[in-house]
Amino acid sequence: MKYVITAAIAAATLSACSSADRQVGTASFFTEAGSALDAGDFGEATMNNRLVQTGAQDYTINLARRFAAEVNTTVNFAFNSTVLDADARSTLMRQADWIRQFPEVRFKVYGHTDLVGSQGYNRSLGLRRAQAAVAFLASQGINRNRLEAVVSFGETQPLVVTDGRERRNRRTVTEVTGFVESDPLVLNGKYAEIIFRDYVQSASQQVTTSAGEFGG
Repeated sequence: MKYVITAAIAAATLSACSSADRQVGTASFFTEAGSALDAGDFGEATMNNRLVQTGAQDYTINLARRFAAEVNTTVNFAFNSTVLDADARSTLMRQADWIRQFPEVRFKVYGHTDLVGSQGYNRSLGLRRAQAAVAFLASQGINRNRLEAVVSFGETQPLVVTDGRERRNRRTVTEVTGFVESDPLVLNGKYAEIIFRDYVQSASQQVTTSAGEFGG
């Protein structure tokens, strides 16, 4: 008799819960624990790692997007100059702080000019600007091997199309380009060890602007 009464009470309780479809927060009484706190991306980190390791998603692209979203990737220059002013140095210091978080990632710095001056001179000027930015990043403790290439687009990719002087076109842009060859991908649980190891190296480079021809 005791078991009959207990079973009847349990059945009645479940029936009441089912009929009322009780709500706890925004989740049904019968959904898994913690689901009311999920905004839709629960477990996304695990999914992302699986996609990366299976090649379904490019980790380099993810980092490039994050870098561009979290820091200013661009520094600007005065006309016919490779000198890093206070704003440029401040931006590059923030870039260096971000870059130090990912010691296995490589970066390129692209140099640009405005349209004043010959194309050949501006290509050289853009390269010297990129070298100035690379030298400053290296002086902040970034290994030069990770700044594996310095590329100049000269005047070929203006942000503002004009034949005159335009500061916004006189710039360098830092971008994520890949992984250090010896460590193409680090997702094996040892990344904290990499972050805290002693990888900092310093370097400096004197960059000057040649006299004679002028460009933007």
